[in-house]
Amino acid sequence: MIKTDSPLAERLRPQKFSEIIGHQKLINSPLFKSMIQSGKYRSMIFWGTPGCGKTTFFNVIKNSTTLSYHNFSAVNSGTEEIKKVMKTVRDNYYTTNRGTIIFIDEIHRFNKAQQDIFLPYVEEGSVILIGATTENPSYSIIPPLRSRVHVFQLESHGKDELVELLKRGTKLEYLEFSDEIYSAVADMSGSDGRKALSLLEIVIETVINSDKSEHFQQKNKSEIDEIDGSSRFISISINELESILPQKQLLYDKGGDQFYNQISALHKSIRGSDPQGALYWFSRMVLGGVDIRYICRRLIRIASEDIGLADPNALLQAVAAKEAVDFIGMPEGDNAVAQAIVYLALAPKSNSIYMAVKKSVEDAIKFSTSEVPKHLQNRANSGYKYSHDYPNSYCYQRYFPFDMDEKIYYKPSNFGFEKELKKRVDWWESLKKR
Repeated sequence: MIKTDSPLAERLRPQKFSEIIGHQKLINSPLFKSMIQSGKYRSMIFWGTPGCGKTTFFNVIKNSTTLSYHNFSAVNSGTEEIKKVMKTVRDNYYTTNRGTIIFIDEIHRFNKAQQDIFLPYVEEGSVILIGATTENPSYSIIPPLRSRVHVFQLESHGKDELVELLKRGTKLEYLEFSDEIYSAVADMSGSDGRKALSLLEIVIETVINSDKSEHFQQKNKSEIDEIDGSSRFISISINELESILPQKQLLYDKGGDQFYNQISALHKSIRGSDPQGALYWFSRMVLGGVDIRYICRRLIRIASEDIGLADPNALLQAVAAKEAVDFIGMPEGDNAVAQAIVYLALAPKSNSIYMAVKKSVEDAIKFSTSEVPKHLQNRANSGYKYSHDYPNSYCYQRYFPFDMDEKIYYKPSNFGFEKELKKRVDWWESLKKR
């Protein structure tokens, strides 16, 4: 039973599948639809952004079955508690031959050992595991458990769906706003349904508790005709809305999928030589609370992976941005990082260094036991030829182990400074051939 003083998002939580807004593609998929129709649910994990409806799906499932259920929160549930509940669940299974639904919120927070506990119970059928996670199960769920569950990815709410959700919320309160206000609140929610309803609740409480009679004619709920569903219309401007609500909730979760998606977008924008897109994703992450030093570390990686020797100054710019942040801190350091981002985006691109390292690592693994040639070993009278004793400071000698072929890993591109380096490579190769 939901309390009348519960948050609006909780009071509005759907109790059956027909009340869920959006997610029709999932609900009507053959596998999920067959589970709904038969009432025989299998272990599954709902994966999606915050406020997309993961917990709602569990609540609807538990309402549609007669099976017992137990909730775990990975934030505050310990190993001993899990083992104790699992023993009770197994005893119940052997007594009644009926499984128990176990719901784990934020299952990605359980470590490997804790996730391992559920394996035998899911395997035997005593547990129907339903997990909720904001992180990619491919990385956050151990493979043995992942192979025993179905992963359903929930899409974030679209704006139209959020507006519909907000209208339901005001209808529950016998209130009504203009379409412009619904749209603005939806925009402020960052695709998070729960956040949208929380913002709406702030607006409602603020307006109702204010003395501004121009917003609407004040009435008690007892005065509202609940039979014909009449509502009080609240007249409020966008400026007033923005003065009531806090800064827009940015869709960014430190360490979660949104974090990796956005840093990936930043990296790919720079690789794609688009400084405008790169600056957008940089600003999104900074406003979302990213550790600016992480971005600096990624820029250093980009400078060598995607630019390399096509522009040696790229690495200097990236390292200088990191030093600037360490020296003056934030928020002043953001301009230095933005400068490096623009420089890297506009620099000529080459992954020659990246590919050279990748290929050399493959050979290093393949020939990991090969002996260092005697003339390269750290000992006197090994037969090593000192390059500076020869014309052009060059004398050919073998630099690879004798049981593998000599390889060419670094192949300079035709972009930027690597055009000059290609001339140098060709010159040294010509000396080698002599």
